[in-house]
Parts: sequence; structure tokens; C-alpha cells
Amino acid sequence: MGPPAPASAADAGTTGDRVPLRPYLIVAAALCGLYFLYSYLQYRNFGSPSWDLGIFEQEVRSYAGLNAPVVDIKGPGYLILGDHFSPVVALLVPLYWVWPSALALLFAQAALFAVSAVVVGRTTQQLLGGRSGLCVTVAYGLSWGLQEAVKSDFHEIAFAVPLLALVCRALLLRRWTAAVLWSLPLVLVKEDLGATVAVVGLLLLLFHGRRLQGALLAAFGVLAFVLTVFVLIPAASSEGTYDYWKKIEKNGEQDVSMLDSVVGLLDSAVKLEMLVFLVGITAFMALRSPLLLLVLPTIGWRLLSQDSNHWGMVWHYSAILMPVVFLAMADGIRRSRGSSRPWLVSYAKVAVPVATAIAVALTQHLPLRDLLRPETYRTDARAHAARQALEAVPAGARVETDITLMAHLTGDRTVYWVGGAPGTAPDIVAVNLDFSWSQPIEDPVAYAQQLHPEARYRLKHRSGPFVVLERTTPEPSGSRP
Repeated sequence: MGPPAPASAADAGTTGDRVPLRPYLIVAAALCGLYFLYSYLQYRNFGSPSWDLGIFEQEVRSYAGLNAPVVDIKGPGYLILGDHFSPVVALLVPLYWVWPSALALLFAQAALFAVSAVVVGRTTQQLLGGRSGLCVTVAYGLSWGLQEAVKSDFHEIAFAVPLLALVCRALLLRRWTAAVLWSLPLVLVKEDLGATVAVVGLLLLLFHGRRLQGALLAAFGVLAFVLTVFVLIPAASSEGTYDYWKKIEKNGEQDVSMLDSVVGLLDSAVKLEMLVFLVGITAFMALRSPLLLLVLPTIGWRLLSQDSNHWGMVWHYSAILMPVVFLAMADGIRRSRGSSRPWLVSYAKVAVPVATAIAVALTQHLPLRDLLRPETYRTDARAHAARQALEAVPAGARVETDITLMAHLTGDRTVYWVGGAPGTAPDIVAVNLDFSWSQPIEDPVAYAQQLHPEARYRLKHRSGPFVVLERTTPEPSGSRP
């Protein structure tokens, strides 16, 4: 990772008060617009890839009503803090009061990602000078980790992305107290980030000589991780455990030992591809910086997981790694400029343009490329049919549905995951017959009554593959959670 930079190196390049803010704000506004436009079009066209957007809207809606964060999609009356420890999501409440829609969450994520681009770009210019900052802002903003996170709808990690950018900035500019303070709220974003905070403490301790601050921060990170995973989440969970240990301990129904998990860390080409592209987008210069150690906790649990969704370049899991690797790249270039190896010095001079070219080239295979396609902006027959189905669902109803309609219903209805709310006898069962069911639904009415034998349903509306079934019998006593 290269030798430690001398103290004065942190002040090389342009000083903070000389870095113009306006160009970065312009680029960030453009990135925010691109992210939100993609998210909006995906939402409008009923293309949500998972149930997560609906889950997070239910959580924010609960907070906005000054209630405990109950997410009925996960199960009737389910307390979401028993799943992941992400109280930071409550910060979205003021925005949700003004804009009570899932779109508010998508906009917030776009804005948070854009803010992180400003931090990454301006820090790079302070370290390297010239036009490197704006180039890195573009490269970072188009990075595959952020684009895939945008495609995956909203997740709580949107808050971690700018926080980690600020942590890395503080470390590189030798602002030790700021590094500690920006690290602390990470433990409120997601339970595993306590381990990342501990690594920040170790960097302060081992690489920067801040023994007391580093040791205290590392201890705080470990304590926060242990407290959330072994105490707070189990206390809020109906099962009294942290459910995600199963991702490491089980492959389907088969038990997997920790030794087998460790041995299998790099047993998949998907894992190796992700690791290569993680440092490859930095023209491999991130490998020259100790800052890269901050990716280890997240990479570690992902590689140990038996869930293949955690391994690759899709979904949102790599978004929090992007500010780390790009600022590690800036640090690696700075260190390489003083290298005794002429080839490395020469390569450091072109690393930023190379990284920018890589980001632009990869975009043709990434989600934002869809914004260049005219069909992305058209509303097709499926979307029209879905909207007609939505209009058939009364406001305030209790609805059981699948991913397709879910995030469009959570704003003013009580929404359950189809098949995940036995005994509730919801008012409406609304499903997309083209959804990837394990077995095709031949008779929607019979399917609804199979889900809820305590009630009877009739077909209320059908448009395209979407069916809306309403309960015809009185609501059974005790059916509400």
C-alpha cells in the first residue's frame, strides 16, 4: 500500500479555501438529476427490483406518524429494528411530511450520493491539484457501485456514503477530531458499520500515531457492533436473534461451518470479478493507500455470506465502498508521485484520466445507460394496466400484494407481502400474475382464499396481468395485527 505520506503531504495541492465550490455543486446537481430521473422512471414504470422501497417507506411513514417503526411487509406488526438497526432513517421524516411518497426517499438518496461526490471531488483536488477533482467527481459519480445502488431503489446505506466520504476526507487532511466525529453516526446507519468504525480507529492508531483517539474509536466501534447485533436487534426481534447470521451459517437448509465459509472466501468467479472491478475503477491506485483497509469489514461479511446476492457487482452493497476506494486512489496517486520508481511516477500522472475513462466506458453496461434510450421514457401497456389496478384499491385499505405494486401502495394503505400475512384477512389482494411465482396462478380467487381461508374474495378488477380481489365477507375478529 505504499509508505506513509509525510505530514506536509496532506497539505499538498490546493488548500481547502482555494478549491472553488461552484463547479462541484454543478456536477453534483447534474448527478443528482440523473440518479433521481432514473429512479423516478423505474418507479413510474413499476420496475422496482425488490420489496425494499416499500419496506423503507413503511418505516419512514411510521416515524412520521410518531410511532414505532413497524413494517407490515415483513410481517404484521413487525418491528423493523429487529431486522436491521438503522434508526438514521428517521432523519427522512421532515422530507416525508412535505412529500409523503416513496419518491421522497428516492430523491433523498440521489441527493446524498451527489453530496458525497462533492466531498470526494474537492478532497481529490486539495490533494492532487489541477483539474483532477472534477474528473474524479465524474468518475466517482458514474461508478458501478453507485449506479447499481440507484437501480436497487432506496436503502439506508445512502446515509453511510457521504459519511464515509467525510471520514476519509478528514483522515487524508489530517483532521483527526473530524474523522472521529464523522465516524460516530455510522453505527446508526446499519449494524455492521460498527466494524468499519473500529477500522477507522485502527487507522488512527497504527498509521497516524493518534493512539488515544484511535484506541477509543476502535473500542467504540467494536462495542457498538456487539451491542446492536447481540442485544438491541435480538431485543426488538420477535425471534430474539439476529437473523442474518443464517446468511453465513446456512446454504439453503444445509449448515455451513465457519471454517468452510473462510475456505470458500474466494471460491466464486463472481466474487473475484467484484474485487477486481472494485480496485480496477481506480486504475488500481487505491492499492497504494492504507485507506483501502476500510473496505475489509464490508467485503469480509459479503464474501463469508452464502447468499450469492452479496457477492457480485449488483444491488446496493458496494455503494459504501465507492467513496473509500476513490479517496484511496487520490491518496495512492499522491504517494506515488514521490516514488523512487520512475514508471510509478509516470503512471500516477495519468491515473485520474484512466480512472475517468474506465468509469465512462463501464457506464454503457450500467443502469444509467437506459437514460439514453427513448423507450425508457415511454409508458407501456403494462404500466397503464398497473396504474388502473392501483386505482381499484381504496385508500386506507389493508392490501396484500407483490413487489410490482407494493411501493405505490405503502403511502396511504396498510400493505402486506403476499403470503406473509396469514390470518389477517386483508381487504384487498392485488397481484401481478406475471410476477415470478414458483407456480403460475391459474385461479386468482382460489389463490386469495388459499391464502386466507377465513375469508372469501371476489374479482373486483383485472387489467393486463394485474388482478385486484376484494373480501366479500365481514372482517374476522382479531384479524388486524
